[in-house]
Amino acid sequence: MILLILLLIPLLVTFVIPFFKPRTATVISAASFLIPIAGILYYLATFQSLEIMLFDVAKPIGEFYVLADPISNAFGFTICIVSAMVALYSLPYMKHRFEEMRGEIGNELWEFRKYWFLYQLYAVSMLWLVYSGNLIMLYVFLELSLVASFMLIFLYGYGNRQWVGILYFVWTHIAGVLALIGFLIIAFENQTLALHSITKIGLLAWTLIFLGMVVKLPGLGPHIWLPWAHAEAPTPVSALLSPLTVGLAGYVLLRIYLIEPSFIINFRDIIIAYGIATSIYAGFSVFKQKDYKRLLAYSTVSQMGYVLIALCLGSAGLIGVVLQYMSHAFGKSILFMTAGAIIATFHGLRDIEKMSGMHEYIPTIANAALIGFMTLSGIMTIGMFVEFFILIGLTKIYGFNLWVILAVVIVFIISGLYGFYTMKVIYYGTPAGYEKPKFSRLLDAPLYVLAFFCFAFVFPPLAKILLESLKFVLGGV
Repeated sequence: MILLILLLIPLLVTFVIPFFKPRTATVISAASFLIPIAGILYYLATFQSLEIMLFDVAKPIGEFYVLADPISNAFGFTICIVSAMVALYSLPYMKHRFEEMRGEIGNELWEFRKYWFLYQLYAVSMLWLVYSGNLIMLYVFLELSLVASFMLIFLYGYGNRQWVGILYFVWTHIAGVLALIGFLIIAFENQTLALHSITKIGLLAWTLIFLGMVVKLPGLGPHIWLPWAHAEAPTPVSALLSPLTVGLAGYVLLRIYLIEPSFIINFRDIIIAYGIATSIYAGFSVFKQKDYKRLLAYSTVSQMGYVLIALCLGSAGLIGVVLQYMSHAFGKSILFMTAGAIIATFHGLRDIEKMSGMHEYIPTIANAALIGFMTLSGIMTIGMFVEFFILIGLTKIYGFNLWVILAVVIVFIISGLYGFYTMKVIYYGTPAGYEKPKFSRLLDAPLYVLAFFCFAFVFPPLAKILLESLKFVLGGV
C-alpha cells in the first residue's frame, strides 16, 4: 500500500502543478518523482513482488491492479530519476524556448503552466504504464503518454512543429492500435486482460503486438518517424521521448514474452537478424547527420536493435532488455540535454560542423556527453552489463557460433565508433571561435546526477540489488 501512495504522489501533482509559479513548479515536479525512489529501491532490495488491487471489471477485461515486481521497479526507478532531472533542466531551457517563440505564444507564465501540466502528465503516464497489471490499463497510459508528448511537440517544438507532431502522433497511434487489437484478441481468448490470469496468447495476437511495438521502438523501416520527432521536439521532451518512451515497447514485449514466449522462440533467428540490421543501419546513419539532435535520434534507433536482440536470448537476454532500458535512458537523456544546453547557450546552434572544440567553452557539458557516449558504448558503465548479458545469452542459444557473435560484436563496436566520432567532431579539435558563455547550473548539474547512476549500477550495492532482483524474477543465468 505504501508503494501505491508513492506512485499516487506524482499523479496528483499533475493536477495542481499548473497553479504554481515556474520555479516552484520545477521543484515540485522533480520532488514528486524523487519521493517514490526510496520505496522502489527498498522493494528491489527485498525482491518483493506486489499486486495491489484497484478494482474489478466484468469479463473480458478483468482486474485492474498495480503490479510491482523487480521488472516494474527497475523501469520505474529509471523513469523517476530521469523525469526528475529533466524537470529541473526544463526551467532554464523552456525559458529560453519561450523567449525564442515570443510573438507566437501568449504570456510566458501561462505557457509554463501548460508546459508543466503536459510534462507531468507525460512522465506520470510512463510511470503508471510499467506498474499496470492489466493490458487495457497499460494501453490507457500508453495513449496518455502519446497525447501529452504530441501536444508538447505541437505547441513548443522546432521547425514545422505541427507537421512533425502529427507525423509522430500518426505513427505512434498506429503502434498503439495494433497493440490494442492484439490485446482485445487476448481478452476474448482468456476472458481477462489481467496479466496474472492470462494463460495463452495466440499467434495473431502476438504478431499484432510485436508489429505495433516494432513501430514504437522503432525498428528498421518504421523508424522514419523518429528522427523527425526527436530532433524537432523541445529538448526536455526529446530527453524523455528517446530514452524512456520508445524503450517501453521493450517492456510491453517482455511482459507478453513472460506469459507466452513461443512467438519469440519460433521466430528468434529472424528477429535477431532484424535487430542486428536495425542497429548497423542506424549506427552508420549517425555518421551522415549534421544536426546534433537528429544524430542522437538515429543513435536511438541503433540502440533499440539491442532490445530486439536481447529479447530472443533467454533469461540472460531478458535481463539484458531491462538493463538496456536503464542504460539507454541514462546515457541518451544526458546526451539530449547536452544538445539542448548548446542550443540554449549558443543561440540555437545545432549544426555539428559549427561546434568544433566546444569543450573549450562548456567543459562540464562536454564531460557529461563523454559519459553519455560511454554508457551507450558499454564502457565502464551499466551499458557494460548489457553487452555482457547479450553475449551470455548468445552463447547459451547458439553456442560459440562465430558468425552470430561477430555480427553482434560489430553492433557493439559501431556504438563506440559513432560515440567517439561525435565527441571528436563536436567537443574536441580546433575551437570554433565562440566566447565562453555563462549558463544556468540547471543545464549541467542534472546531467551529473544521471551520470552518477551510469557508474553506480556497476558496483555494489546498487549492482547487486538490481542484478539479484532481476535474476530472482527472470531466472538464473
